[in-house]
Amino acid sequence: MTTTIICIVGFIIYMGLYFTYGKKIERDVVKASDEIEAPSKRLYDGIDYVPAHRMVLFGHHFSSIAGAGPIIGPAMAICWGWLPGLLWVWIGNVLIGAIHDYLALMASVRYDGKSIQFVASDLISKRTGTAFYWLVFFLLVLVVAAFGTVISGMFAKTPEIAGASIYVTFVAMILGYLIYKVKMNLPAATVIGVAMMAAAIWAGTIFPVQASFEIWLVVLFFYIIIAASIPVNILLQPRDYLNSWLLYFGIAIGFSAAFFTFRGVEIPMITEFAPILVGGKPTPFWPAIPLIIACGSLSGFHSLVASGTSSKQIAKESDGLFIGYGAMFTEGFLSTIVICGIAGFGFTALQNAHAAAMAAQAAAAAKAAAAVAAGTVAAAGGAAAAAKATVAPFTLTLDNWGAMFTKTSEALKLSQANLVVQTYADMVAASFLSFIPVKIVKVIAGLWISAFALTTLDTTNRIARYCVVEMLAPVKDKIEGLYNILTNRWIASLIPAVLGIYLAWSKQFTIVWPSFGAANQLIASIALMTGAAYVAKKLNSKFAIMAVIPAWFLWFTVTAAIIWFMAVVMPANIAKAPGQGWTVQIIMGIMLIMNVIFIVDFVKSRKKD
Repeated sequence: MTTTIICIVGFIIYMGLYFTYGKKIERDVVKASDEIEAPSKRLYDGIDYVPAHRMVLFGHHFSSIAGAGPIIGPAMAICWGWLPGLLWVWIGNVLIGAIHDYLALMASVRYDGKSIQFVASDLISKRTGTAFYWLVFFLLVLVVAAFGTVISGMFAKTPEIAGASIYVTFVAMILGYLIYKVKMNLPAATVIGVAMMAAAIWAGTIFPVQASFEIWLVVLFFYIIIAASIPVNILLQPRDYLNSWLLYFGIAIGFSAAFFTFRGVEIPMITEFAPILVGGKPTPFWPAIPLIIACGSLSGFHSLVASGTSSKQIAKESDGLFIGYGAMFTEGFLSTIVICGIAGFGFTALQNAHAAAMAAQAAAAAKAAAAVAAGTVAAAGGAAAAAKATVAPFTLTLDNWGAMFTKTSEALKLSQANLVVQTYADMVAASFLSFIPVKIVKVIAGLWISAFALTTLDTTNRIARYCVVEMLAPVKDKIEGLYNILTNRWIASLIPAVLGIYLAWSKQFTIVWPSFGAANQLIASIALMTGAAYVAKKLNSKFAIMAVIPAWFLWFTVTAAIIWFMAVVMPANIAKAPGQGWTVQIIMGIMLIMNVIFIVDFVKSRKKD
């Protein structure tokens, strides 16, 4: 097996099914029609309801749903070998992910841009809607925590990426001004925007921005509140559109490199059923896989974006398949390229990182010994420094890869994000694209993760604002003053930001990420069932079963995974970080209760049909 074959198979799957299966769903199930006026035009308000060109909206939607998920998840799942994760991505995309995203988008469009939670409340029961709102709110908090951790860690380790991300944000606001204020035509504005983005990336390598993990978390806290509260066409739309071009460029380079290297995979196809991964515990492939690979395969968060921001910006219904269905397939292809890169170059990247770490340790030990010899430090202190600097080497081997992968990555302080950056750079260097400087390639790969994670962060806070407003609707008639304060867009954006950044502060990534995955996939199953209810009740379609069966499978899998996570993983991690640990455990417990309430109501509603 080679990376070339994997790329070819993935490309054929996505292109073929988009123009066959996807078109059939659009035509026979949803029955999209441009004769129905879109909410973005009918309810235009200049803040949230703003019609967008299909390419601009695709950029926003794709950038928002992608985030770091399709990159980080496959990198973690490689501990099971390259094939299990790849199959979960492909099968999940086709049978669940793309259908889930498209139905959520179109159901929301038909409900005046209201959230998927609102749709569930109307089609299933009011109690279901309430439970769903709480599940969604908890997910949004965990998204802020997970992606805040990823971004802050990457910014602290790689200041060039931090600088480039800041400069690209300002470029995006200039692009928004050109499109919406100057009324420049989109192709011309795009050329200018992409050129400015290239300059911003170059500037990041020349003028990096250095800060600690904690400082970046504080910066992100204020950034996501501001970005989520200002009009959508000032930053959100243009920045996401601009970011999408960065990702298109990155995918094109990655695909070309993976395709033309003809590189054989260097890690096992399948390792072991339960390698050490989540929280340092043996992690069974089933049911734990949806906790690890979320966005690249299927994701409940996508339904929140589709029914939160995208449905309020879609200009006509015929754009829905391209945006909802097509973006999910594009994201799956991105995960495919990530898996190709790690499968072909992951072991080499770990070997290189190991060699660099040992060289750095040897240099530190030599420096400490020289200081003792020169008498510049006390002998005892110098000896202690030398001992601390010297770490016994360990052997990298493909034997027992699953157990070794996580242990080695942690020992080398090589995060999943940085592993992806390194393997991507190695893949490009081994191809006909080797003329591109390695430093530039690494910055581009790092921006893949940081730029899209930033996009997800502020989109999350905006969706959380919508969620808070809809959840507090019953309070309006009882305490209108309190309702007006809490639903103010600045206050409503503040609430999830506080909770999410608090969880991120603990740096417990191997706990925050799986808890985000659990909430994410649980909502995917519920959103898919809601989509099935919409197809059956509102469209009177016989095709509802295509959403119900995968939704039930996903529901059982994720429910089992949450129980395993709470019982096996969380106790030890609560001991390490009690505050954040108990917060996550309580959130998971409440979600499990809400999950049971939802499924009971769903079954009752189906019996009434």
